[in-house]
Amino acid sequence: MNYILFDGTVRNALLPFTFTRPVADIRIGILTIREKWEKYLGSTTTTLTEEYLSEKFPMVEMEENVMINASFLPNDVLAEMVRGLEPGQAIFKGEEVIAFFTQDTQEEVDFDAYEITEFHDDCLTVAHPWDIFAKNDAALREDFDLITEDRQSQPIPNSVNVIAAENIFIEEGAKLEFVTLNASTGPIYIGKNAEIMEGSIIRGPFALCEGAQVKLGAKVYGATTVGPFSRIGGEVSNSVLFAYSNKGHDGFLGNSVLGEWCNLGADTNNSNLKNNYEEVKLWSYETEGFAKTGLQFCGLMMGDHSKCGINTMFNTGTVVGVSANIFGSGFPRNFVPSFSWGGASGFTTYITKKAFETAKIVMSRRNVEFDEKEARILEHVFEETKKWRKE
Repeated sequence: MNYILFDGTVRNALLPFTFTRPVADIRIGILTIREKWEKYLGSTTTTLTEEYLSEKFPMVEMEENVMINASFLPNDVLAEMVRGLEPGQAIFKGEEVIAFFTQDTQEEVDFDAYEITEFHDDCLTVAHPWDIFAKNDAALREDFDLITEDRQSQPIPNSVNVIAAENIFIEEGAKLEFVTLNASTGPIYIGKNAEIMEGSIIRGPFALCEGAQVKLGAKVYGATTVGPFSRIGGEVSNSVLFAYSNKGHDGFLGNSVLGEWCNLGADTNNSNLKNNYEEVKLWSYETEGFAKTGLQFCGLMMGDHSKCGINTMFNTGTVVGVSANIFGSGFPRNFVPSFSWGGASGFTTYITKKAFETAKIVMSRRNVEFDEKEARILEHVFEETKKWRKE
């Protein structure tokens, strides 16, 4: 069967992270949403997304296709229902379509002609940027069970101070000595060739993905995910780093999400709680205003390729777009548009030529090419986000 993951109605609500990727490629828990579906379905998937992303994330369409709303995270019940779909059938939860089996082109879909099945069980969904960290605990636990089922962990080294060893899984090639792992509060997953340096203290649930690194003496609270080839140090709480991002030094990161290729300078700190303890509001690209999150704790949302200098301070509920460069004293405003250059004293436009030069250097250090596809995506983002910058 040919499975296609589509963005659904939440794409704009999940900006800045969906400026540079489909909804399916958001990481929450241990895996991306795409990786979760592919494991449950036992099949590869392709993507129906924005036209400017389709060169990097193409769609393969066949005569028979099962379309899946990528904002819904799979579980055993939902995956079984999706696998059992027949032509002309669809699965809904309330007013929201989860999946449907079509033999037609995707220009228009008339669900009045479909046989509708209602999904009554619970499942995780992502509809806002803050869902990524707020629901990371539940997603991480589900992924841990999915990944480790019927598998044997590598042995825990004798020098590791461990609580609830049965909730710890270590992949081949991982390195960890003289660290403390407390998995009584949630599972701890340590990926292939990942490293936890000496003196680090980690409470689950926690995921350290392939090739990722925890620096010396780090203090990590769940539910935290460090994506592939990312690095963390200092104090981190309930945060998600997608991939190839660095928070390698002292400083606090809490209730936050970093996209790919981000870098936080030494002693960068974010606030995750307002002084008056009120509900945090976060910039919404949909309404072009500040939206209620329903959360008392909410930190930093930072899009791909954005960076900040040493001693940067981020206020509670700050949104930073794609490819921004932030530096200087004081708090920058709590919405920093994409391709902004500056800080609390003001911003200018970070022109694409300079931004791309930096991206090429940064990515080459990890043996990843900054190619024309990536450049075209970022050029589109630059144009799409002009209205929020002071040119």
